[in-house]
Amino acid sequence: MTRTVAQKRADFRALHEQGCFAIPNPWDTGSARYLQGLGFKALATTSSGHAWSQGLADGGQSRDTVLAHLRDIASATDLPVNADFENGFAADAQGVAESVRLAVQTGVAGLSIEDSTGDAANPLFEIDVAVERLRAARRAIDAAGGDTLLVGRAENFFVGRPDLDDAIARLKAYAEAGADCLYAPGIRTREQIAAVVAAVAPKPVNLLIGWPSELSMQDIAALGVRRVSVGGALARAAWGGFDRAARALAEKGRFDGFEGAASGADLDGFFGPFSE
Repeated sequence: MTRTVAQKRADFRALHEQGCFAIPNPWDTGSARYLQGLGFKALATTSSGHAWSQGLADGGQSRDTVLAHLRDIASATDLPVNADFENGFAADAQGVAESVRLAVQTGVAGLSIEDSTGDAANPLFEIDVAVERLRAARRAIDAAGGDTLLVGRAENFFVGRPDLDDAIARLKAYAEAGADCLYAPGIRTREQIAAVVAAVAPKPVNLLIGWPSELSMQDIAALGVRRVSVGGALARAAWGGFDRAARALAEKGRFDGFEGAASGADLDGFFGPFSE
């Protein structure tokens, strides 16, 4: 790797200033390096994708495990990496600040903090609590030099509370609390996307597209979105191919599930330059 952490963070901030870019989500070192090789300008981790690779459900990893993963991905590529840092691995603001301090030390260029509680009965932090958590994350980043991008996430559509007005109110509050980029995963329609972009302007918006969509990158850019991530979709696509091939062998004793598999020689050729 040739670019310093400071250079990656400066590159990442510049990407958010104009235009619209795709920020795909690798789940391990190999997928990160492969995506760099395809010409993407930045990457983002996926909590679900990495958890599945460890035999866990999304949300089942410890803070220490996630921090080690962030360090691995950030050091594996010259691209800026945004951390899917879940809800900061703490309920209180002080705990979030400590988690963010540790995340910044891994070398990531950005990190997101969710407002989800993990409690199905009360899945979202009250907005005043969520805002204080974002403020604590902002203070921790500023104390470390301030160059790590902070993403504020409103999880309404992911936790069964699909209230666009509440999500927008939260995002606006997070922007005022110091979030550099805003994100409401789960919004899908042009009207929803345009409303979020307008509400937090001029701050940039991240849009999740983790499903087949009629929207192209050009369409999304026209709506004013700055970046598009795919969450665990690439990992799910990989698991889908694995599942089809494994089931064909287990249930039918057939090997036709390997049709379309990547060439081992091609993969060896691609990864060769990275070998130590």
